[in-house]
Amino acid sequence: MIIISKKTWLSLRFLLLLYLFFINQFSEGSDTISPGQSLTGNQTLTSEGGIFELGFFTPGNSRNYYIGIWYRSLPDKPVIWVANRKQPVSNPSSSVFKLFGDGNVVLLNQSGAVIWSTNSTSKVQNSTTAKLLDNGNFVVRNTLESSSVTWQSFDHPTDHWIPGNKLGYNKLTHEKQSLVSWRSPENPAPSLFSVEVQENGTSHLLLWNGSDVYWNSGEWTGKIFTLVPEIQSNPYVTNVTYVSNGNESYFTYASAIPNAFTRFVLDATGQYKQFVWQKNFGEWRLLWTRPTQQCEVYAFCGPFGICNQQRQPLCVCIHGFEPKMPKSWELGYHTDGCVRRVPLLCDDGVKDKFLVMRNVHFPEKSESLAVTTIEECEQACLSNCSCNAFAYDNGCSIWAGDLFNLEQLGTDDGTGKVFHLRIAASDWVGTTVKAKRKTAWIVAAAVTGSFSLFAIVLVILRRRRSAGLFEAVENTLVLFKYRDLKSATKNFSEKLGEGGFGSVFKGTLLNSTAIAVKELKSLKQGEKQFCAEVKTIGMIQHINLVRLRGICVDASKRFLVYEYMPRGSLESVLFRKSTSILDWESRYKIAIGTARGLAYLHEECRDCIIHCDIKPENILLDEEYNPKVADFGLAKLIGRDFSRVLTTMRGTRGYLAPEWISGEAVTAKADVFSYGMLLLEVISGRRNRELLEEGFDDYFPLRVANTVYEGESVHGLLDDRLEGNAMIEELTRACKVACWCIQDDDKDRPTMGQVVKFLEGVSEVGIPPVARFLQRLAEDP
Repeated sequence: MIIISKKTWLSLRFLLLLYLFFINQFSEGSDTISPGQSLTGNQTLTSEGGIFELGFFTPGNSRNYYIGIWYRSLPDKPVIWVANRKQPVSNPSSSVFKLFGDGNVVLLNQSGAVIWSTNSTSKVQNSTTAKLLDNGNFVVRNTLESSSVTWQSFDHPTDHWIPGNKLGYNKLTHEKQSLVSWRSPENPAPSLFSVEVQENGTSHLLLWNGSDVYWNSGEWTGKIFTLVPEIQSNPYVTNVTYVSNGNESYFTYASAIPNAFTRFVLDATGQYKQFVWQKNFGEWRLLWTRPTQQCEVYAFCGPFGICNQQRQPLCVCIHGFEPKMPKSWELGYHTDGCVRRVPLLCDDGVKDKFLVMRNVHFPEKSESLAVTTIEECEQACLSNCSCNAFAYDNGCSIWAGDLFNLEQLGTDDGTGKVFHLRIAASDWVGTTVKAKRKTAWIVAAAVTGSFSLFAIVLVILRRRRSAGLFEAVENTLVLFKYRDLKSATKNFSEKLGEGGFGSVFKGTLLNSTAIAVKELKSLKQGEKQFCAEVKTIGMIQHINLVRLRGICVDASKRFLVYEYMPRGSLESVLFRKSTSILDWESRYKIAIGTARGLAYLHEECRDCIIHCDIKPENILLDEEYNPKVADFGLAKLIGRDFSRVLTTMRGTRGYLAPEWISGEAVTAKADVFSYGMLLLEVISGRRNRELLEEGFDDYFPLRVANTVYEGESVHGLLDDRLEGNAMIEELTRACKVACWCIQDDDKDRPTMGQVVKFLEGVSEVGIPPVARFLQRLAEDP
C-alpha cells in the first residue's frame, strides 16, 4: 500500500486542476476554439485583424446575458449577431460556450442544460475548430479539410446584414436566412419585423411584418418600398449579387470603400437602416432609412395605438386603452400595443358608446356592410361583440378585432376621415359636458365651412370649365383638382405600379367609381401645351386601349386619370406565383387584343402613335381578362428624351428594338419588336431575361427561333404549368409571329395589322429566319 501525505495529495489535486484548466482553455486574444475548449465569464474570441469580438454581453440595462458578435473597437460596439436571442442566461461566470469533440458548439447555462446549439456534427472525433473571421463570420470547420464548413453564423443572421452575409433560403435545410428585429434595445428576442428573400419568378427583398408585406424590392404600393436599387446605388456598397444554385438562393454584397464599414440593420422600430463608419467620422452615420416616416411602419404603435408624426411621443394609446407592456412603451418600443382598461359590456341593457375621432387615417383590414345610413352602421357594430370601431364614408365599414395603423393626421392634411371608436359606457363618464359642447361647435363650424368651401369649389370649377381648356363634347376629359385626387387616392397611399413615365395609384371617386391616377415625371411642357396634347390622347377610344377619364394640373405636377382595371397588369397574372394560372385560351385572347390595340394606334388614328414601352406591365386586364394597352401616347407627351427613361427602367431593356441602340430612326416597327418579345413571354410564362440567367444555350427566344426554323414541334415551348393544354395550331402561329416580330431589320417585321390577321388565322404565316442578333449571340454570348 502506498501512503500519500495530506500535503502531497493537495499538491496533486492542484496540478490536476491546473492541467484540466490548460487543456480546456485558450489564450486570451485567440480567434479559435478547439475541441474541449470553452468561453465563460468575460473571456472572448477576437478576430485576427481585431475587427470583431465574440463573447457574453448584456444589452442596455438588461440583467440578461447573451452570446454575441460585435465590432470590437468601433463606436458603440454594435452587436451584429446573437446566438441565444430567445433564451438568455443570468450568470455568464457559471455558463459555458463550448466546442465538443463531435463538432457541436453549445451554450450551457448555470445548471448545465443546453440552451443553444449549432447542431453541427463531425464523423471524426476532435476534427473541428470554431473560428471568428475578420468579416464577422463565426465558422465551424473540419481541420482535415479547411474548406469544409459544417456551420457558420452567416447562415443564421439576426438583425444585421453586413458585407459577405447572406439573405436568402437554404434549399437543403429549408431554412430562411432572414433578418428579424430585436424586441427592444434591451431584448434581442425576435420581434414582429423581418427582411427576407421571396422567390416568385423574380427575387425580391421584402420587409415583412409577420402577415403583410410592406417593403419590396420591386414597387412602392402604399406599404411597399424600394430596397435593392437603393442598396445598389449608394457609394458604400458594391457587388450586390443574387445567387441561386441547387443548395441555396441568397443576396449578398461587398463593401465598396477600403477602411470603411457599412451595415444594414432592421431596427426594433421596424425601420430598415444603413449605417456607415470611416476614420474621420467619429461615430456611425445613418445613410438612409426606409420607411422614412416612423408612422409608415406597419403596426409600429401595436394594436389600439395611434401614431402622430407631428408630436412626441409618436405613439399613444387611444381613449379607453393603456399600454400592454408599460416598460417597453416608456422606452419607445410600442409594437406590443395597448389593451382595454374596461372590457366592453356587449349588453343591450347598458350599451357601449362610440367616441368620435376626427381627421384620422383608417386602420387596416375593415369589413364593408351593405347598409344605407350611419345609424344602421353604428347599430351593426353594436350588435357584433367583436366590433371595435366603425366609419361611414361612402359606405359602412366596421373593424373587428385589433386595430392596427391608426394614424392622427394634421388639420391641414386634407385626407383624414371621421372614425367612431367603441368604448365601454363607464369610460364615457370622462367626457365632460364642456367637451361635448366644444365638439358640437367644431362640428357646426366644420359643416358650415364645408358648405362654404363646396360653394367656392363649384364656382371655381364652373370658371375653369368655361375657360375653354376642353371642348364641351360627349366623353370629354374631366379637369380634376389636386386635392380631390389626393382625397380619392387616400394621399396616394395605394400604389398600383411604377414605370418609366411615372407612378400609378388607385383611387375612388365620391360616386364610388374606381380610378387609376398616374403621376407623370420628366415633363417640360406648360399647362396649355400639356392640355392640348392630352386632349388628343383623350379622344382616342378603342376596346383594347385604356380609357383616359381626365387630367390634373397643379403647379409643376401633372396627373392622368384612367379607368381602373380590376385584374391588374399582365405581369401580375403571368409571372407572379399564384394558385390560379392563366390558361392558354386567355393568353391567346390577350395576345390578339393587345395586337388590335397597337394596330389601332399605328394605323387607324389620324396621327400614328408609337407606344415605345410595350411590356407586360403596360397591358392591363379588365374583369373578363380582356387586354387594354396603357400609357399609349406618353412617349410624345414626355418628349424625345423619354428613351433615357425607358432604358433605365427595370425590365424595359428586354423589350427594346435594336434601332434604339443603333441610333436609327424609331418607327412603329419598334413596338412590333417589343410585342414579339412580350408574345414569347406569354408562351413561356416567364421573363425572357430570367431564362437568360440559366445560360444562353437555353435562351428562350433562341429556342423558339431554332425550333420554328427547323420545323420541330413547338409543344415543348409551352409554359410547363399549363401541362400541354393549348391548341397546337394557335401555339405554332404564336411562335412564328413572335419570331417575325423580333427580326433585326424593321422592314422584315410585319405591321401590327398583319399580326392581328396572322393570329386570327385570316392570313397564312410563313417560316421566319433566325434573327441575326440571336445568331450573333449564339456564336459569342
